[in-house]
Amino acid sequence: MEAPEEKEAQVAAWLKKVFRDHPIPQYEVNPRTTEILYHLSERNRVRDRDVHLVIEDLKQKASEYESEAKHLQDLLMESVNFSPANLSSTGSRYLNALVDSAVALEIKDTSVASFLPAVNDLTSDLFRTKSKNEELKLELAKLEKNLTASLVLEKCLQEDLKKAELHLSTERAKADNRLQNMDFLKAKSEEFRFGIRTAEEKLSARGMEASLSHQSLVALSEKLAELKQQTIPLKKKLESYLDLMPNPSLAQMKIEEAKRELDTIEAELTKKVDMMEL
Repeated sequence: MEAPEEKEAQVAAWLKKVFRDHPIPQYEVNPRTTEILYHLSERNRVRDRDVHLVIEDLKQKASEYESEAKHLQDLLMESVNFSPANLSSTGSRYLNALVDSAVALEIKDTSVASFLPAVNDLTSDLFRTKSKNEELKLELAKLEKNLTASLVLEKCLQEDLKKAELHLSTERAKADNRLQNMDFLKAKSEEFRFGIRTAEEKLSARGMEASLSHQSLVALSEKLAELKQQTIPLKKKLESYLDLMPNPSLAQMKIEEAKRELDTIEAELTKKVDMMEL
């Protein structure tokens, strides 16, 4: 395990390497920041090493490819006296297209044995892609249909909501009007009740009998109607006496008795009516 001084020195060297000619930002130097920067420098060092190894490997492969290409070119020159430099412009284009195709298909060479499997794989991929596209189109059509139905439903719901809001507004206005009428009727009822109570108090102060109050008058009116109903059979009875041919003196007595009873009832009715008019 390295000492803290060695870690600080390694961190300082790494920061100087990273920022080069640019000034290093100020930071608080303590064991925690030193430890964090030390781990970052170690990771950076490992990454730089891996990148360097990859670069060296690529350089080596490039060198090998160049050697192989030179070998093949020399072989062509020795066997058939052929060189890419001797090709026409059309031949160069064909050759470049062949190389680009091999690179695109990621095959090791330009032989027919390499091209055919790669082309077959590419054709299979193309068919799979077309099939997938057809499935996606069907799915898209289904989604569009569902979306259209959803939009229509949303529009219907919005219209229903507007109607409901309008109906609710109308009902609310009616309810407010009823409340206002109810408040008005309550106020009028209270006003009438107060007026009746005030009038009764004034009449009571002037010595009005309790029998002439509103409730008493209502009771008298009901009693008057009842008495009128009671006089009806008496009148019919009197009429029946008038149609008979009995003893004149006895009939005259009965008539006088009925007249007196009728006069008594009519006098009582007149008295009640006069009291009601007062």
